Amino acid sequence: MLSMTGYGRASGTYLSKKITIEVRSLNSKFTDMRFKMPQNYKEKEHDLRRIISKKAERGKIDVSINVESLDGGDSFSLNKALFKKYHSELNELQIELNMLAGDLTQTILRIPNVVVADENTLESEEWKVVSNILNEALKAFQGFRKEEGQPMEDDCKSRISKIATALKSTDPFEAAREVKIRERMLKNMEEYVGKDNIDANRFEQEILYYLEKIDITEEKVRLEQHCKYFIEVVENKTTQKGRKLNFISQEIGREINTLGSKANSSDIQHLVVQMKDELEKIKELVANVV
Repeated sequence: MLSMTGYGRASGTYLSKKITIEVRSLNSKFTDMRFKMPQNYKEKEHDLRRIISKKAERGKIDVSINVESLDGGDSFSLNKALFKKYHSELNELQIELNMLAGDLTQTILRIPNVVVADENTLESEEWKVVSNILNEALKAFQGFRKEEGQPMEDDCKSRISKIATALKSTDPFEAAREVKIRERMLKNMEEYVGKDNIDANRFEQEILYYLEKIDITEEKVRLEQHCKYFIEVVENKTTQKGRKLNFISQEIGREINTLGSKANSSDIQHLVVQMKDELEKIKELVANVV
């Protein structure tokens, strides 16, 4: 079981450049990727998405690619047209608002895209280095997810086991429930129509009809099967199992709710509340599973 929360980082060098790649992820129903990288790397965005989607699978994923010069040889250029446009508009705004005139140079230089790094086309050899660094970052990323996911897996198994145990605990109360229902219905009949006026055969038919309506055998069988299937999915070799576990959790919830509505026993209701409590915690965990 892999957590949807993950982090991986790796660095490498190409000529006089140090390239650092960071991959982070948070919960998301779908794969949502955002990139922060040099302009000349954007031509490879499709390839980056393909590589990351295959390994990261699901989540809100942020990828940062940082390139720094090791010999201080970075060169920058000033976007003069953009600088002039900002200066003209800010100057007009100062006059219009009767603001004190000030040096706008530092303010404008901090605006994005006014000062830009000179970037060339990404060479094939550099792309190979970037790909290798990305794979290393993804390896660390997956390791983080696995480490985070193991306690979640253990917790899910433990809580499913508690639901199964609570389900077994309903057996003695279910048998006692029939006796109580029979006694209560007989007492009510005696009060309303009198003991001598009760048709024994008709009374037995009514009892059987009512007991059939509140019978929870099918719900118990299905709930037990869902719990077993949940564990099977948790323990299988596939990494992407969050959606399936979510669906199974919903089915478990339906059976628990139906069991509660048919319970007709305070003891069984208490066990149903325990099962619901465990299931809610399971749902919280599953929401953060890849």
